[in-house]
Amino acid sequence: MKQTAPPKLELRGIRCLYDETVAVDDLDLAVRAGEVVCLLGPSGCGKTTALRVAAGLEPAAAGEVLLDGQVVSSTSVHAPPERRSVGLVFQDYALFPHLTIADNIAFGLERLPAAERAERVERILQRVGLAEYGASYPHELSGGQQQRVALARALAPDPAIVLMDEPFSGLDARLRDRVRDKTLHVLKQSGAACLMVTHDAEEAMYMADRIAVMREGRLIQVGAPDELYCRPADAFVAAFFGEVNHIYSAVSNGAAETPIGNIRAEGFKEGEAVDVVVRPEAITLTPADRSSYGPGYAKVLAARMLGRTSLVHLCTCKTTGEDLHLHARIPGRYLPEEDSIQSVVLDRSQAFVFPVEGAK
Repeated sequence: MKQTAPPKLELRGIRCLYDETVAVDDLDLAVRAGEVVCLLGPSGCGKTTALRVAAGLEPAAAGEVLLDGQVVSSTSVHAPPERRSVGLVFQDYALFPHLTIADNIAFGLERLPAAERAERVERILQRVGLAEYGASYPHELSGGQQQRVALARALAPDPAIVLMDEPFSGLDARLRDRVRDKTLHVLKQSGAACLMVTHDAEEAMYMADRIAVMREGRLIQVGAPDELYCRPADAFVAAFFGEVNHIYSAVSNGAAETPIGNIRAEGFKEGEAVDVVVRPEAITLTPADRSSYGPGYAKVLAARMLGRTSLVHLCTCKTTGEDLHLHARIPGRYLPEEDSIQSVVLDRSQAFVFPVEGAK
């Protein structure tokens, strides 16, 4: 995506405290028109607090919030949410149960003439695929339909920015896939800048042009989904985008030795302890003779079909004599027998070497 346009939303040096606890620490992030940025991280990492600061629902102890280059929040300025041209979509949708769907969407359009307000509501209902539900009430709609109403209400005032807090978490898996697909297309059609909070890495990769990974109140890495997946900044980021194998090793002659192959370890000192992170899909298996068990081979502990892939539990023989349990994820159906021996080929582009965090 071209990054020539100035940001619609910019967070500069945001710091938030709850009593003496730092919830967000020195957060810098920008979102441009037409861009979807996901704040991704575990519960309690500060992502929802950051979103609330952007919305004007939470004060910051330090830093600035800018909309279209204008400061709307700082230690001396605080514009309320209604003056920020921001559309909000909450986790619980927050629809008014006593109002029809049309009236829910029209709630923030009271300044428009009645005819224009009705036309705006009709247009936005068509955009989210709910044109026939204007006279219905929230309790008469499914969870997915209610989510689309919440999105329609957020988009109805034609905001420059849409802020979404875990908008799909209340939906079951199958419905969630359909609703977020519709939501992504509606957001892109609107041209609004969107900042979305989620703890689901797959959802972030599905929705986002860029992902900002947070941990303990700080940004760890920001980039396109493929960048974070293929070039993670540390073991935490690598593991957040799916299951990984951890192989603890030491650097020798510029490489980390593992039972399934040596991995280049540039920038590490000789003998330094490292965490070799290997994605299960980086491991390819082929049957081998039982007498081959040793480095470069593995014994099958179990194999399970998971639909599009098969998960194979492996035991490898470390050079120290200690066995190592690994997972391999193989496309399609691959179910070798327990205790059979497999030859292991490693895709080193999906193996990463990081410093060991803490004592292991």
